[in-house]
Amino acid sequence: MSFIDTPGLLPAFVAEVRARAHGAGLDLYEYDRVTAGLGALDEWPEAFGGVGRRYVAEAEGAAAEGRTVTAGAAYRCAARWFHAGCLMPHPDRAAAAWLAGEADEAMRRSLALLEPEARRVEGEGFAGWLRRPVVGGAAPVVLVVPGMDSSKEEFHALVEALLARGVAVLAMDGPGQGVLAATSAPEPDYHRVVGRALDALGAHEGLDLTRTAVIGLSLGGYYAAKAAAHEPRLCAAVTVSGPYRLDWEALVPFVTETLIQRCGSVEAARAFADRLDLTAPAPTITLPLLVVEGGEDRIPGVVNATVLAEHAPNAELLLVPHGNHLLGTALPDWLPATADWLATRLS
Repeated sequence: MSFIDTPGLLPAFVAEVRARAHGAGLDLYEYDRVTAGLGALDEWPEAFGGVGRRYVAEAEGAAAEGRTVTAGAAYRCAARWFHAGCLMPHPDRAAAAWLAGEADEAMRRSLALLEPEARRVEGEGFAGWLRRPVVGGAAPVVLVVPGMDSSKEEFHALVEALLARGVAVLAMDGPGQGVLAATSAPEPDYHRVVGRALDALGAHEGLDLTRTAVIGLSLGGYYAAKAAAHEPRLCAAVTVSGPYRLDWEALVPFVTETLIQRCGSVEAARAFADRLDLTAPAPTITLPLLVVEGGEDRIPGVVNATVLAEHAPNAELLLVPHGNHLLGTALPDWLPATADWLATRLS
């Protein structure tokens, strides 16, 4: 039996994703209306994609009338909803690829209207948007790295918080993520991807690449920690709800099915999970490291990165007792402080 066919799972899944939807910027009243109309989990992608299409239509209508701000905001809402349609291991991978592509395109159209100075940055194994703050001089840069089933279209609030503090942001998809999920598998040596992204940023003006950092969320937290251990150009790193180690046998079906789909087979997924272990690199992470964790983040088979804070020599732990995975239940308790921490380390 596949994950989405589990009897009685729909209400629990809707409730579990609700905080994540809030963190991603979806209107929760609209989320409740959309999910209340679902008869089964396999309807999820089409329902969320339908909302995305409606926002695109609204954006196109507003743009045709010269209402640029409204159009740009509607395109951004569309990007969020298209992305949210991918937040489950649905067997129709073509539909998931379409949603990811629509999210990417909606964000492109939003930036073209609201931030025409934003630039596409892409290369081997990554694609993202470089956005600059409205300040003079060369800006430091933070790379925002998504997780297992996430993408660059999810973490709008984090990106906006960094931009407001004078930091440029490259929100990126890497192998097996977002718009690249249909053509690549997750990469445990993600530090190589971060290195190529930093190389690509050298072609863009207005950046101070002597001041760079990375923040990774969920599985992206592991990627950020690996980059912190191996990429000497980084000055600081943050992990948010990142894993320290995975135990394949204990992982819940949502995680295993998602990894199997994105890695291509059970064997590849298990091999990927077995390589996710920060025990060896943790003591070598000597740059400033902030580990953000929620006290309610408990996923079977996942050893949380609180352990990383104990073994990395220059690490700080920000533990929010009532925070869940990705801390969508506690945004005011970690996001402003984390953005301040990064801006300070890069000042």
